[in-house]
Amino acid sequence: MSLVVGAIVEGVVTGITHFGAFIQLANGETGLVHISEVADSYVKDINEHLQKKDKVKVKILSVDGNGKIGLSIKQASSSGGRGSHSKASRMSFEDKLNKFLKDSDERLLDLKRNTESKRGGKGSPFRANM
Repeated sequence: MSLVVGAIVEGVVTGITHFGAFIQLANGETGLVHISEVADSYVKDINEHLQKKDKVKVKILSVDGNGKIGLSIKQASSSGGRGSHSKASRMSFEDKLNKFLKDSDERLLDLKRNTESKRGGKGSPFRANM
């Protein structure tokens, strides 16, 4: 089976890294889905969307002379397939909203801690003893 750019094929997740997932295609070759090509929304943790041995449909984005194969899950699902099979897509709207609010609160708290400690605000140990 030759790989044609633009074709949608099935594969199995064989490895997950912080920058993407390796997918073994039916012909035995392995390609990479970059983290930006996993879902339509921002992906902070790829493990929330994929796990090893998951079967996924991917679109072939590129095949270079060195044998590197670029793949996309989001483009394969947006071109007429069923939605993505991620945990996030099975969540209800309320669950997604709650998760977003929790993540947002955590980021704000980290930002406040970082900012206040740098300018000697409430969190600074130097002002606490005054």
